[in-house]
Amino acid sequence: MAVTTAFDVDFSGTVAVITGASGALGSAAVDRFLEAGATVCAVDVIAPGEGDSQLERDPDDESALAFYEADLTDEDDVVDLMESVVDEHGRIDHLLNIAGTWRGGDHIEDTDLEAFELLVDINLKTAFLASKHALPHLQETDGSIASISARSSLEGGDGDGPYRITKAGIRLLMETIAAENSGTVRANSVMPSVIDTPMNREMMPDADHDSWVDPLEIADVLAFLCSDGAAVTSGAAVPVYGEA
Repeated sequence: MAVTTAFDVDFSGTVAVITGASGALGSAAVDRFLEAGATVCAVDVIAPGEGDSQLERDPDDESALAFYEADLTDEDDVVDLMESVVDEHGRIDHLLNIAGTWRGGDHIEDTDLEAFELLVDINLKTAFLASKHALPHLQETDGSIASISARSSLEGGDGDGPYRITKAGIRLLMETIAAENSGTVRANSVMPSVIDTPMNREMMPDADHDSWVDPLEIADVLAFLCSDGAAVTSGAAVPVYGEA
């Protein structure tokens, strides 16, 4: 996939772990960081070429892209993942917590616990566990974390409360890591409005798709937050609203 960027970022010699890499936003971030020269460790439960994966990887291409299949809701899997990345690539410089999903639903009193736990696990638990076990390595490299929150996390809403709650948790998780690692690891979040993905178009066919945010534009912001250009930025929640 060709990526058009608005600025130059040089990640040569760095290693980036990108979760949710098989989705529309995750695969865009993979392309952006590869273009900038990083070694990218792409993580997902769906491998390239399987199911609806949008991550393209030629098995004969010895490029800087490595794929790791892992269940990020399982702490043992996450421990093994980070150890494998460091064993094989020597370091971790950037962690991008992109794994996540959206669900609408019912009012809180009518929300099944199973539906709530699904969003907590996929949106928040994955980011917590990945951050927890990447942090010791990021502290060694003065690295960075960038995670996906959401515009809707800034206030309560009707019918998608559990989603908003988990995305608010992402923002607070990044603010907490930033405070606990001041001067070493930088941690920031981005808050997109609706992301222009095939899944969102399928779920909202009558919406104004032109006002949605392109995944490549969000990938640019993620790259900036991990770059030297944002060296003094930590604990921020960056709006990425497009024309919405």
